[in-house]
Parts: sequence; C-alpha cells; structure tokens
Amino acid sequence: MTKDGMSQQVIQPMVKLQRQVRKLVDSKLLKPTDSIWKIALLYGDDWSYWKQELLAYDFTMQDPVSDLLAVDSWEDEE
Repeated sequence: MTKDGMSQQVIQPMVKLQRQVRKLVDSKLLKPTDSIWKIALLYGDDWSYWKQELLAYDFTMQDPVSDLLAVDSWEDEE
C-alpha cells in the first residue's frame, strides 16, 4: 500500500476511543491520572472489545488515562 494522498481512510477505532476518553477527561468524568480500567465503568458491554484493543497496543489496565491520550498515531506496525 502507498501513502500518496490516500490517507482519507476510515477513522481507526482507537482514535475514536481516544477522542471519547478525552471528552470524558474534559468533562471531569475521568482524571488523566485515573487508571485505564476506570473506562470500563463507562463502557459496560463494549469494554471487552476495547480492553482487547488496548492490550494489543501494550497498554495495561493500570496505566494512567494520560498515556492513552498521549498517543499521536495508531498506525498498525505490522
């Protein structure tokens, strides 16, 4: 695959999660220092999917939310 102007692809799921988590932090529902597992309380049934995605990117459930928000790119490096 080439990257010549074809970057208008579907938004990566992790980008969506990151945006949603940023909104939760902005609205004070989460603190940047909270552990990622606290997101589970807000996601309910969808959490198992997101947990697998986060684990695939080498996050642990004890990592602070700020680590998730600090990611600049979710490109798959496979």
